[in-house]
Amino acid sequence: MNPGTEVTGDIDRAEVSRTYRRRMSSGRARLADVLGGHVEVASSGAWLTTSDGRRIFNAAGYGVLITGARHPTVVAEVERQLHTHPMGTRIFLEPAAARAAEALMSVTPPGLERVHFSCSGTEATETAIKLARLGGKHHLVSMHGGYHGKTIGALSVTAKSAFQDPFRPLLPGVSHVSFGDVAALTAVLERHPGQACVFLEPVQGEGGVNIPPPGYLGAVRAVCSEYDAMLVVDEIQTGLGRLGAWWGCAAEGVRPDILLSGKALGGGIVPVAATIATEEVFAVLDRDPVLHTSTFSAAPLGMAAVCGSIRAINEDGLVERAARLGERLVPEFQRIVTEQLAHHRCEVRGAGLLIGVDFADPALTADLLLALVANDVVANISLNSDHVVRFTPPATLAESDVEFLIERFERAAAEVAKHNPDHEVSHA
Repeated sequence: MNPGTEVTGDIDRAEVSRTYRRRMSSGRARLADVLGGHVEVASSGAWLTTSDGRRIFNAAGYGVLITGARHPTVVAEVERQLHTHPMGTRIFLEPAAARAAEALMSVTPPGLERVHFSCSGTEATETAIKLARLGGKHHLVSMHGGYHGKTIGALSVTAKSAFQDPFRPLLPGVSHVSFGDVAALTAVLERHPGQACVFLEPVQGEGGVNIPPPGYLGAVRAVCSEYDAMLVVDEIQTGLGRLGAWWGCAAEGVRPDILLSGKALGGGIVPVAATIATEEVFAVLDRDPVLHTSTFSAAPLGMAAVCGSIRAINEDGLVERAARLGERLVPEFQRIVTEQLAHHRCEVRGAGLLIGVDFADPALTADLLLALVANDVVANISLNSDHVVRFTPPATLAESDVEFLIERFERAAAEVAKHNPDHEVSHA
């Protein structure tokens, strides 16, 4: 029996859709209808099961599932905590949080020794903004195409007008510069010496899998140090093995003042994020234990998930597996695009298991997403770049899973080419 098939008979797909429209997001329901109206009811490894018993390969999930769905190590940790002490008082100390903090510190770059846990990446960004302000850094700098969340503070450094404009005014004192442009960043920091905090992703995931030029991360660290700017490296999507390394910033030996983690941190089971800082940066929160708090910060169930996730990544060698799988998948995707979509100005970019397929025409992005779903694969369109389809499969893939993904991507690309035979974009 396929995982989840025992529960599919109890799901009324039409009623789920109606409830979304009445009680939740009618927009989500309309989008689901465009993609076939599927209702996901179960998951295991790299696979989803829908209410009609269909199995779909999950290369989506916004980077959460580096360990795959329901990894047994994570499940065991969470189940143990669930049956003993799932929620703390926030008054007494609690051992699961201490274990999670030590586990996380064991895999973070040296010098990052303190952590504040939260439930989402945007909360981790908000914590970083607060730490910056407490440290006297009141001018925020982020990169065009960067994505750091959608709460008001995080949205202020998520440089996309479509997300920002409906909610203005946002935080004052924010500058955006081009990703990869050290000179533009330097010019801003020159105007705000000792007052700036820079937000940077090693690879822009929601920006369309934008990979910076060699040396860029190191140059950003150097210019931040020169102008006494705080550096926040957002690895909410890229960290914990997604790029084939524990952290993308480690590729150039960069140690930020603050490192953000999330998504995969909860092992695909419990939403958890973290703001990890140097002793010097974090010390301002030691003065008052209730200055920055959250009811569910370091909740025992989430902390168990952190311990399980880090154990699973370590014990299964998932960082190294992500690197090897990326070395296999990216060239195959590039070959397929060259063979099937040569006239459609399509490019494949990737690092580890963060892979983007970039079309000059966003309409073809939607065509590819629909063709993938028709071939039992689900991926994401990048939130800050609607012409890029993004693949973030687990690092737990078996050889049969890899072959399935390559074969179905090739089928989907062929269908896009067939449905758009005369679709050429000028290179001018």
